[in-house]
Amino acid sequence: MRESSRLSRRAVLGLTAAALPLSAAAPALAAPAATAIGGGRLARGGLQVNGATAVPTKLLTARAWLVADGTTGEVLASFNAHQRLAPASTLKMLFADTVLKKFDRTEKYTVKDSDISDVPAGSSLVGIKAGITYTVEQLWQGVFLRSGNDAVHVLAHMNGGIAKTVAEMQAKAQDLQALDTHVVSPDGFDHPGQLSSAYDLTLFARHGLLDPDFRGYCGTRVANFPAGGRKTFQIQNTDRLLTGAWGLKTYDGLIGVKNGYTSHAGNTFTGAATRDGRTLLVTVMHPVAGSNAVYEQTAALLDWGFTHGRAAQPVGALVKPLSEGGATASPAPAHGIGQAAAGAAGAPAKGPSAARLVEGAAGTAALLAAAGGFLLRRRRQALAAPGTTDTRKPPAPRAAEPDPQEPPAPTDQGGGRHRR
Repeated sequence: MRESSRLSRRAVLGLTAAALPLSAAAPALAAPAATAIGGGRLARGGLQVNGATAVPTKLLTARAWLVADGTTGEVLASFNAHQRLAPASTLKMLFADTVLKKFDRTEKYTVKDSDISDVPAGSSLVGIKAGITYTVEQLWQGVFLRSGNDAVHVLAHMNGGIAKTVAEMQAKAQDLQALDTHVVSPDGFDHPGQLSSAYDLTLFARHGLLDPDFRGYCGTRVANFPAGGRKTFQIQNTDRLLTGAWGLKTYDGLIGVKNGYTSHAGNTFTGAATRDGRTLLVTVMHPVAGSNAVYEQTAALLDWGFTHGRAAQPVGALVKPLSEGGATASPAPAHGIGQAAAGAAGAPAKGPSAARLVEGAAGTAALLAAAGGFLLRRRRQALAAPGTTDTRKPPAPRAAEPDPQEPPAPTDQGGGRHRR
């Protein structure tokens, strides 16, 4: 890149992270570890802990995880905190952070065919049908309890459309300083370049839990969902530490937050629990195997945090949003960024159209202000220069699917999977 501007690399990354796809974010431009989001220790790969013992490393198979104090924001321990990985439905926390306060929970909405026609094939669904009227509260129950992509798409269309919602989510991520996150769809479904990190997901959860509605929805175990007319069917939260499903015990003091699964991402989970007046947040991403592993490893880290973690000296911190006076920081170096990019999930056969994704990226850039657009043009010019072209190819598309062990909503009562 020619030094024709006095703008620093830190400024380039900070202003363009939301608008650039991952393939354009060259590792050479990563900020030094000393200025990484949350502190330099979190920019390092591997286990980061100080002053505490008995971290359950033999049990932990996740590619990334993080334990933080929900009140102080202190990070007590982490493993690859800023590694960019496919988030699956844990990205719905950012969707809720962005859209939840825009509609009153008692507001009613009659679903149109167009609201659910663009739900990706293979999605997890709560069973929304066109022509049925739902309250906003019921739609959010569909999002949080059943991780329903159909409920997400209805709310996104109420919000002005998929592209507008994606742009607003990316802008929200920027405000929260979640600079590892690149949003492609609002539901967390697998798409090339849709990535986040254990650090960012924990930021989303901590911010969301400050809102009583968010906290209430993510802690709801069961609810009755409309099936048309006066009929309803019961939906259960797919968070197994909350409900005790699939052979797991409920975790004492658990208050949420959100789980996720796709065939590409595997299992992801952010959980929060309170004991003796202390709240801990744990995010676990991509454990090696086993559908219960993400919950078992989350429970083990929560146990550690409530016991041995009391002696831990912070290795970093969850930063404040920029809109709340948070100090501007730079993104961490991307651990295994080539691997993360190559392993990013492919777009499904029936996902958001290319036009919508381009429109969403454009909307994000518009929200970033003129300086961000200027820097983005400079970055593109640099990539187009001889010897700087990114030659990596995107992965072949792969369809995602709901967790095969999750019980589906009953189809004979209006639930189950939406068919097009």
